[in-house]
Amino acid sequence: MANIALVDDDKNILASVSMLLEQEGYQVRSFSDPAAALTALTAAPPDLAVLDIKMPRMDGLELLRRLRQANGELPVIFLTSKDEEIDELMGLNAGADDYIRKPFSQRLLLERVRAVLRRAEGRAGGAPAAPGSEAAKKEALVRGKLALDPQRHECTWDGKPVRLTVTEFLILQALAQRPGFVKSRDSLMDAAYDDQVYVDDRTIDSHIKRLRKKFKVVADDFDAIETLYGVGYRYRE
Repeated sequence: MANIALVDDDKNILASVSMLLEQEGYQVRSFSDPAAALTALTAAPPDLAVLDIKMPRMDGLELLRRLRQANGELPVIFLTSKDEEIDELMGLNAGADDYIRKPFSQRLLLERVRAVLRRAEGRAGGAPAAPGSEAAKKEALVRGKLALDPQRHECTWDGKPVRLTVTEFLILQALAQRPGFVKSRDSLMDAAYDDQVYVDDRTIDSHIKRLRKKFKVVADDFDAIETLYGVGYRYRE
């Protein structure tokens, strides 16, 4: 089963969530000290990290930034404070795949963990398939300067690598599969999230903002992701 790292300065949360995940068959490493977590997880990256945002000495955002320097593809779920929307936006803009508000139900946590792990699983190759199908999601894709390889989780723009989270990769792939066609936020949610996991419009918008920012690092004139206000997004080749 997957190896999950849990980092939170609240030892009650560490104990209860570790027990929950272990009962589901996951291997869990828990840390109350972010600095110790950084050392351990850099040496042996997990399949998924669940990080609290607000921690002393090093918050979850800084921990994520440092972990991504060592492992740019590490899937991450943030735990955010109750009713503090800024935490959610900061977490998504930092490149997290998902977030959960405290206090959270065990069922919700398990759904989010399973959904992110499913999206991060290695993909097998397949024969050509219709756009949007499961098989199509596994095929290498080239659209102008953009190249996506789902099996290797590699993205390049004009030959330059662009590091994407699993969620960002799936959103971009959904857009690029049919250039010129508009994708609603709902359809992008379906492409990137399990259909039993609810996310709101702001979550997709934050991922799109993050995608544009990453591509502009390698190409100042990047404008391939177009916003159609009130409708959704489309990829312009």
